[in-house]
Amino acid sequence: MPDANPNVSHPVEDEPDDWDKRIYSTGCAIENTKLNDCFFEKKDWRLCKKEMEGFKSCWKKQKNDERTDTKDA
Repeated sequence: MPDANPNVSHPVEDEPDDWDKRIYSTGCAIENTKLNDCFFEKKDWRLCKKEMEGFKSCWKKQKNDERTDTKDA
């Protein structure tokens, strides 16, 4: 069924949004996805320690602490 108003633009789902662009710029998008998938599946961050360590390791390797001015607590 065609759109009732063909002049209305619809967002393209394949284009990265601002959040995705920021994650990609860290160099740790894969690790971030693994961590989010783990939490989505298990609903408990404590069960995602391996994924969290992978993300933290990538974050440090990419020197994102310096780039984003964040420090270990």
